[in-house]
Amino acid sequence: MALQYRKTTQTIDDLTRQVKFENPNGPEQTEQRSTFLPSEWFPQSGVQLTWPHAETDWCDMLPEVTDCYLHMAYEIASREKLLIVTPEPEAVRQLLQTKLPARTLENIILTECPTNDTWARDHGFLTLITENGPMLLDFKFNGWGMKFAANLDNQINKRLHAQGLVKGIYRNCLDFVLEGGSIESDGAGTILTSSECLLSPNRNETYQRPDVEQRLKSEFHAEQILWVDHGYLSGDDTDSHIDTLARLCPNNTIAYVQCTDSSDEHYEALTRMEEQIKSFRTLEGEPYHLIPLPMPAAIHDEDGTRLPATYANFLIVNGAVLMPTYGQPANDELARKQLQKAFPKHEIVGIDCCSLIRQHGSLHCCTMQFPLGVL
Repeated sequence: MALQYRKTTQTIDDLTRQVKFENPNGPEQTEQRSTFLPSEWFPQSGVQLTWPHAETDWCDMLPEVTDCYLHMAYEIASREKLLIVTPEPEAVRQLLQTKLPARTLENIILTECPTNDTWARDHGFLTLITENGPMLLDFKFNGWGMKFAANLDNQINKRLHAQGLVKGIYRNCLDFVLEGGSIESDGAGTILTSSECLLSPNRNETYQRPDVEQRLKSEFHAEQILWVDHGYLSGDDTDSHIDTLARLCPNNTIAYVQCTDSSDEHYEALTRMEEQIKSFRTLEGEPYHLIPLPMPAAIHDEDGTRLPATYANFLIVNGAVLMPTYGQPANDELARKQLQKAFPKHEIVGIDCCSLIRQHGSLHCCTMQFPLGVL
């Protein structure tokens, strides 16, 4: 594991009093915040996948997308615990036993739960680290502004907590619509988000920008909210989730999608996004280190609609970054090299996400990490 603790017996209480660990990307970071939303590179206890089945939108391509989920399951369970939510636990267990090595099966927890779809990033818990242990924040998921059914997915968190599968203080935040893919945290007081998503009318209609900003600061004990006001991806159902456009990385770094083709429909919006990100400052008043990620070549569905392929939709796990690839060797390799700059001591692992993008999502959208102490 790339994250080495100062004490082998370090507990969650130790971490909440003074989070002090070796950053795999640079000097030691020390954090003394008593309550905070951890960064994705904070030590993890595991990751959640919500498994595809015949009653989801994957019904017409279930074998293909299941292969992708098996690949994600292998890479995650090789490094940490994996919680799989599914209405068909026995069928999934038999599949995993057939396809995965025994050493990974030991890290997998299966639980039975009815689901609408598979986007764990957006219906999963957002977890705070507090002096009293993890706090599991359950926000409302309404299908990205009531675009899709979410009645079952919106109940997953309560079921997981009631079953005792996740440890922590449950907090009901269901009066506020918020998806995990719409925010990024550096664990030190900064939240990165997009105005297109959080201010969309079908999420929290009575909230204006100052109201949303105050709610985020209050819920996550944040000191500043960085709003991305530009940038979009054609075919995106999420109203510009930040995890499709720009990601916070260690050492005050932002990795973001860059479009260099002036003939591309995204060029103007992403160029304006790039200029805005250049103006962002840390809490210490310093500019961020910026790492541009390439724009994948256009991918279209069978109807000719462009799909929202993006290399920003990567997942950080203990010791590795799982990166989506799209069958474009030159772009895939360039993205890998750029992410290696942001995570020089992590292994960068590519996972073919050509199947995921056909339902307008990618790797990060399918997953939700749990920090230390939850699984």
